Amino acid sequence: MKKKGGRKKFGFMVKEEKEENRGSVEFQVFSFTNKIRRLASHLELHKKDFSSERGLRRLLGKRRRLLAYLAKKNRVRYKKLIGQLNIREQ
Repeated sequence: MKKKGGRKKFGFMVKEEKEENRGSVEFQVFSFTNKIRRLASHLELHKKDFSSERGLRRLLGKRRRLLAYLAKKNRVRYKKLIGQLNIREQ
């Protein structure tokens, strides 16, 4: 979603386009979460779409591994991220 002044807004992440760090764990988890939510809503309508269900499971695994890595390396960033994305019980 594009905002005025050359800024992009990614939910809780607002940064200048040049300063975006798409390789950061937080950005990757955020993008996986968006894809997961989109696929979950798709699967509510199309219950027999097993290919998309497999893709959803892959994304869930990737996000789980990234969150485990972040929890091990930096607990404060992990807690902040799951609080902002509202994805786990705290």
